[in-house]
Amino acid sequence: MAWANSGMQALIPVINRVQDAFSQLGTNVNFELPQIAVVGGQSAGKSSVLENFVGKDFLPRGSGIVTRRPLILQLIQDRNEYAEFLHKKGHRFVDFDAVRKEIEDETDRVTGHNKGISAHPINLRVFSPNVLNLTLIDLPGLTKVPVGDQPADIEHQIRDMLLTFISRETCLILAVTPANSDLATSDALKLAKEVDPQGLRTIGVLTKLDLMDEGTDARDILENRLLPLRRGYVGVVNRGQKDIVGRKDIRAALDAERRFFLSHPSYRHMADRLGTTYLQQTLNQQLTNHIRDTLPTLRDSLQKRMFAMEKDVAEYKNFAPNDPGRKTKALLQMVTQFNADIERSIEGSSAKSVSTNELSGGARINRLFHERFPFEIVKMEIDEKEMRKEIQFAIRNIHGVRVGLFTPDMAFEAIAKKQITRLKEPSMKCVDLVVNELANVIRTCADTMARYPRLRDELERIVVSYMREREQVAKQQIGMIVDYELAYMNTNHEDFIGFTNAEAKANQRQSAARNVANLGNQVIRKGWLSVNNVSFVRGSKDSWFVLMSDSLHWYKDDEEKEKKYMLPLDGIKLRDIESGFMSRQHKFALFYPDGRNIYKDLKLLELGANNLDEVEAWKASFLRAGVFPERQVQPVQNEEEQQMTSQETSMDPQLERQVETIRNLVDSYMRIITKTIKDLVPKAVMHLIVNQVSEFMKDELLAHLYQYGDTDALMEESAQESQKREELLRMYHACKEALRIISEVNMSTLASAESAAPPMPSNDYRPQIPRQAPAPPPSVARPAPVPPRGGAPGAPMIPARVPTPSNGAPEIPARPNVPKRPF
Repeated sequence: MAWANSGMQALIPVINRVQDAFSQLGTNVNFELPQIAVVGGQSAGKSSVLENFVGKDFLPRGSGIVTRRPLILQLIQDRNEYAEFLHKKGHRFVDFDAVRKEIEDETDRVTGHNKGISAHPINLRVFSPNVLNLTLIDLPGLTKVPVGDQPADIEHQIRDMLLTFISRETCLILAVTPANSDLATSDALKLAKEVDPQGLRTIGVLTKLDLMDEGTDARDILENRLLPLRRGYVGVVNRGQKDIVGRKDIRAALDAERRFFLSHPSYRHMADRLGTTYLQQTLNQQLTNHIRDTLPTLRDSLQKRMFAMEKDVAEYKNFAPNDPGRKTKALLQMVTQFNADIERSIEGSSAKSVSTNELSGGARINRLFHERFPFEIVKMEIDEKEMRKEIQFAIRNIHGVRVGLFTPDMAFEAIAKKQITRLKEPSMKCVDLVVNELANVIRTCADTMARYPRLRDELERIVVSYMREREQVAKQQIGMIVDYELAYMNTNHEDFIGFTNAEAKANQRQSAARNVANLGNQVIRKGWLSVNNVSFVRGSKDSWFVLMSDSLHWYKDDEEKEKKYMLPLDGIKLRDIESGFMSRQHKFALFYPDGRNIYKDLKLLELGANNLDEVEAWKASFLRAGVFPERQVQPVQNEEEQQMTSQETSMDPQLERQVETIRNLVDSYMRIITKTIKDLVPKAVMHLIVNQVSEFMKDELLAHLYQYGDTDALMEESAQESQKREELLRMYHACKEALRIISEVNMSTLASAESAAPPMPSNDYRPQIPRQAPAPPPSVARPAPVPPRGGAPGAPMIPARVPTPSNGAPEIPARPNVPKRPF
């Protein structure tokens, strides 16, 4: 019925208004609006088809690629005939030659004059009494070879642009193909087939049917038998180049098209389904149905997007960038949030934003204290042979010309102080590592204030400067801790071995295994490691390793059912290995110092992980198991140096016993000092740096910011943030406007249906009831239908008409039991 169809026709202008709502606010349409995209090769006749729809010459023409920007063409039925561009809203173009010129100028404004392309569309609305409501997108024609100064990848650029439009499920594809070329080589159908393999969204258009070779026709294609499409094919005949140059009227061309189909023997039987007029009606109907099917999905997408933006929009709703009160409030909020973020990062209470990929903040500092710092202490190179030589020289120098009968305690003190002094280096390195990690935490938390770049930079500068001051204080205090140990040698310490026990063990050499003697056979660490120099696991996933106090177990996976190898740790050393140029792994190796094979025929077992922290943790665990780093090899001495060394180190049994006693004393005392340093240095770092910086930020940071003077400059927004806010507000208002437009669809459709409903025919069996006083239905049961008078058997059961009484409401006649007629 005409009124219902007009209600459906209202859907196309709705989508046009939604499209304008986004374009007018300068917002890209990220939603899949229902539309028709025109796709085809160059000179396939796309422009002629569109001009035939409008009935005017208005599209640019020329050689090579002419359409270099998508043209969103909105055809709107109106009693007046004019065109209007969205970028020149309010300016009506009556001369369609001026429309062509404006399209060319707007294209050159964005793409330049070098035949380049752009995906930014031009919106054109054409109002005319000769068009049906329709929205089409004219896309650049497919090309193969760059012409002139076009970029070398022009084919890929155009292809990517076309796929951007036609890949959307809500886009109908108008595939234009010239009939005088083989359909199997059609670029438009090939591209449409890629995104619509079932042919559900593709409408085929055959142009240039009048240019086919004599004796050939496209009947099989138009009857949808050769390459079937769900929506079929429509054939059209456009004006030729001679007609275009001669300015042949499009109305005359449409009449000639109609005569061609009616007179052609292959097409006359389907002439009512061919031609530009039929194509326009078909597209109108199919687009209308398509919009009706996709409108609920579009509404849901708009609602979801708007709900997602409401939280941010609420913050910006009453936003005044230059309000002093707002700036002061924002400054206080930013500083408070920054302090809270730092505290959560250090204390580890940030549950909602906890990282599951790597350690950070307080967790990394904890690892530095308990894994990296002890490892740096053990890495201090102590050459056993060199130490014994130093002890020997110290004993001899203390005795002087006399022959010493007793072991001198001054030799012990001299050697011990030398070893204690060496603890300063790993202690200072621990401070540096913690300060670097704390600086990373500060930088990460300050990045949340990227909205105010000057505030972020000034706040970070103040906090880092104070942290550097505390770093110097901490290094000074930690240096004093080492000085305290050097100032007084407490040989009465309860853990010190003493001279008596040292002499008793003079002939016994302590081994590295003593450090782990109390561990028993417990598990120290489990985890994944890659084995880099074993052929059968190269390129495969990591293996599962279990480190125990006396052995290293190698499993296929973490279920620990299939054991590959078990390596005893006695006598094994550890060595760092440099990663290759293209490798991202951090590696270390296990080996025997005497050169024995550690695994099958391998002298090195290379292990690695992608994370440096993971490798450092494994090396610290190997230290607990008594596997120490490799010592640097002393350079080979010549014969003269070897002779001098042998003379200097040759000693009698009594001196050798004294050297061994001093060595045991130094070893015992250094274990006490190392334990103390491992305990005090982390405490000093936490007290003098971490806690002091935290207190400074709580108590003094805000005052230092106000000392900056110009708080307005501090709270000046970045250009990126201002642009982001404006884009968010534009998108929100565009979604809101689009939802408002869509919400009017049902109401406007129902209103148009009610107002356009045709009056009842005069011969209808129902009496005309005045609308002012409708009669209520009777409560009595209706009588059985009365057969018509003189009706033959099987005649339709139509009740006799009942005259309307002159007074009172008319009676409701009895009705046959037939379906109701639609209103």
